[in-house]
Amino acid sequence: MFTLHPTIAQDTIEIARWSVCRVLLMKDANYPWLILVPAREGLGGLHELSEDDQPLVMHEICCASRALNGLYIPERINVAALGNMVPQLHIHVIARFKEDPAWPGPVWGVVPRLDYTAEVLSDTSTKLEAALKGVIS
Repeated sequence: MFTLHPTIAQDTIEIARWSVCRVLLMKDANYPWLILVPAREGLGGLHELSEDDQPLVMHEICCASRALNGLYIPERINVAALGNMVPQLHIHVIARFKEDPAWPGPVWGVVPRLDYTAEVLSDTSTKLEAALKGVIS
């Protein structure tokens, strides 16, 4: 049975469920930031994915990247799978802009998290759901 790590559950909202990953929106309005979590119990790193799941997760990372790219037209899409704070395998997919507060460095720890207003969170979620549906096959 798959359980989302409590820290990830607290810091995100679910936008979609794909064949392997849960697609989550990070509750930080500083950046368009998705987190993909393979819905498989006990995974800590990409190398622990089954051979069957590896290409599916890569496909889902690319689909999330395309959705953010199409919706926001960023300078870059950053993809990272870190596990220093949360041991459960999760992949960050972040749209980056020259104007964002952390550019050109990594986003972690540069500025405090900026909470979405209820209205902006609802609008962002709706737009992301549509964009994600448009890229997944």
